[in-house]
Amino acid sequence: MSKQVVVLAGPSGSGKNAVISAIMARHSNVARLVTATTRVMRPGEQDGVDYHFFSQEQFDSEMNAGKIPEHRFVPALNTYYGTYLPDLEKKLAEGKTLFAQVDIEGARLMKERYGATTIFIMPESMEQFRGRLRARNPEWSAKEFEERMKISEEEIRMHSPQYDYRVVNADGALQQTVQEVIDILKKEGYNLGS
Repeated sequence: MSKQVVVLAGPSGSGKNAVISAIMARHSNVARLVTATTRVMRPGEQDGVDYHFFSQEQFDSEMNAGKIPEHRFVPALNTYYGTYLPDLEKKLAEGKTLFAQVDIEGARLMKERYGATTIFIMPESMEQFRGRLRARNPEWSAKEFEERMKISEEEIRMHSPQYDYRVVNADGALQQTVQEVIDILKKEGYNLGS
């Protein structure tokens, strides 16, 4: 049985989305796990594509039904995010290699339940990362920016050593990062398709 679930983690702005998109553009047998969230849909987003958007009540009832086996609450955003099992199981049944963007709790669950390989995308340096995050989110207040930086620094310091692999995504080196992740997946026995 070839492995199917890959955890790709990293702080917001580390480039994990870009890495997943690039691999999906290159290979046919890959899909992205769509997370459940209580946050409001943004313009241009689609339910079931970007996230499964739930009200707090719906989220709680899905969680009580066992359909959201792990979740996290982001107090700064007053928002819940969680792994949505129906989405996961549907894509696994289709034989896809599935990218899950989850935090450390989610990574542990995916490893235990699905034998996932876990990869943490690291910024080259904290300074470079600060600049990238600032440029990407000009609308954040100084307070929100510092909150996010604190979360990111903690993730990098405390959580990244617990992943199977750490891959540095340097500015301007996305293709190199993508290749490194593809090489890891091939070595680990994933079927990415043609």
